[in-house]
Amino acid sequence: MSKTLPYSMKDVHYDNAKFRQRSFLKVISQTLVNSNMKRDCAKCSMGKFLVLLLFCGLGYLMLTHTSTTHSVFGGQEKDSNRLKVGDELITDGTSRLRRFLRKPPRLPPRLSPDEIGNVNKSVHVPGKLNTGSKWIDRQHSVKKAFSHAWSGYKNHAMGFDELMPLSQRGMDGLGGLGATVVDALDTAMIMGLDEVVSEAGSWVETHLPERINQKGQVNLFETTIRILGGLLSAYHLSGGEQGGNQTHKGPEPIIYLENARSLADRLLTAFTSSPTAIPFSDVILRDQSAQPAPGGLSSTSEVSTLQLEFNYLSFLTGDSKYSMESMKVLEHMKTLPKVKGLVPIYISPQSGEFSGDTIRLGSRGDSYYEYLIKVWLQNKASNWTYLYEMYDEAMKGVKHLLVQKSIPNGLLFVGELPYGPKGSFSPKMDHLVCFLPGTLALGATKGITKEEAIKRNLLTLEDLENLKLAEDLVKTCFEMYSVTSTGLAPEIAYFNIEGNSEGGLDGGNKSSEYVNDISIKYADRHNLLRPETVESLFVLYRITEDPKYREWGWEIFEAFEKYTKVDSGGYSSLDDVTVIPPHKRDKMETFFLGETLKYLYLLFGDSSLIPLDEFVFNTEAHPFPIQRTNKRE
Repeated sequence: MSKTLPYSMKDVHYDNAKFRQRSFLKVISQTLVNSNMKRDCAKCSMGKFLVLLLFCGLGYLMLTHTSTTHSVFGGQEKDSNRLKVGDELITDGTSRLRRFLRKPPRLPPRLSPDEIGNVNKSVHVPGKLNTGSKWIDRQHSVKKAFSHAWSGYKNHAMGFDELMPLSQRGMDGLGGLGATVVDALDTAMIMGLDEVVSEAGSWVETHLPERINQKGQVNLFETTIRILGGLLSAYHLSGGEQGGNQTHKGPEPIIYLENARSLADRLLTAFTSSPTAIPFSDVILRDQSAQPAPGGLSSTSEVSTLQLEFNYLSFLTGDSKYSMESMKVLEHMKTLPKVKGLVPIYISPQSGEFSGDTIRLGSRGDSYYEYLIKVWLQNKASNWTYLYEMYDEAMKGVKHLLVQKSIPNGLLFVGELPYGPKGSFSPKMDHLVCFLPGTLALGATKGITKEEAIKRNLLTLEDLENLKLAEDLVKTCFEMYSVTSTGLAPEIAYFNIEGNSEGGLDGGNKSSEYVNDISIKYADRHNLLRPETVESLFVLYRITEDPKYREWGWEIFEAFEKYTKVDSGGYSSLDDVTVIPPHKRDKMETFFLGETLKYLYLLFGDSSLIPLDEFVFNTEAHPFPIQRTNKRE
């Protein structure tokens, strides 16, 4: 009991006693014994007569009272003793007497405040709990998978870029900045894994500054989306700019921002060294110099997928140079010729012009389209409406030139134009293209639910069309998993269309309805633990609130658990998803912790966790807050 109770336990016992059951005879007898009526009535014969008359009247009512209460359940009367006469339901004398003598409903006992608190903790709505608890359990399963992946990395590869889970050692394939540490950091924060946050944050504080100063060549794009993006997101989620709940272990938030700024200052040389607005692809960190990729060309997606990160850094530091240099790229691209909003996958830093004719939304093209809408969403307070216009034109071009249906069952998919608009159409679709359903949905509702957008009359006919296309395409992406023997998608799929069908190259799952729609070539059957499909499932679930997207995500997660998990710690890419058991490749990509498991965790969680109308995710799933003003207050 609390020491601050305004009453004693004696009061509680007294109040509870008032609600204990007492028989009818006991009520009458106690009334006669305890009331003044006994003394008063005993003094005169008239009083005795009135008491006798009262009991006679009560007995008469018990035997003759007729109930006119109707009780119908499901169209039929519940009490078989009742006889329907006209509009009345009449009961026999036995049932009347039983109802009259029936005990009153028992009232709940009065509880102390401490007891009330304990009861409230256990109160739930059964239906909602049954549904919610399933997803809480599944979300917990994803958290356990993350912990297993991290334990493998920590035990065998801490400080390396990536884990080789079968060899139980690390490798540096991304410049040696400890990419897995930084990529996984904000996922651990979102999951509330404070021990992991402490381990990763301490490594960042202790080792990352030296590596930024001393390491050699890094790719501008990969370093920006994984390392710079991860540091900025960690800064926000750890309480920097009062953006998060400062309950995580690890260093002070400013450590993440200082490292982000130090890294960005070196990455800026890729922009300032180029003769045009298009940056070079590679940076030498220790020399603070930059150079073009072998062959001289940059990927269109890489140079146009830097702006969310650099814009947010300018917002946080108040230094506009980061935003100015990165936005020059998109401002320049706005002036270049396009094919119905679509662009080739290569661009030259030397000339500033696109190179080649290949148009696709897979590798080297994908995130150009993603960042057009996301940079606009992140900075709607800015006068960057041209970005939304470029996005809108590009999506019309996708629908006009790249979307077709498979045979025999009509799956919508996004193909390629390897020789430009005048060349033949290729029914090839990278798994990377599965970012598009989420992007289309985000562009349609701007992050709020479809129901809310309709209620507020915010959706145009084109928005509704894009949302429908998003739902059709995410189904196709899920079927790329379902058609294989393992339930995991290949890196690339081909769709059978009229006049172009690949026989005998199905995914192995003969029970799939779409096994004859999708072909998988031998060189494309690997799986890299990619996130794009679960990313789109997450966005589609948040926007449409359709539970099937959660169920599809769970099926994918179960397949990852069954075929890619390594007992000693970590998860591995696969060589061939069409055979069982699949051979493991001995590599765990950083994005499995940074993206795939994060999106699955959010898919199974509450929609208030990182809401889509308040955050925008960079292409490596690092969430940044949407800026409501141009300047930090």
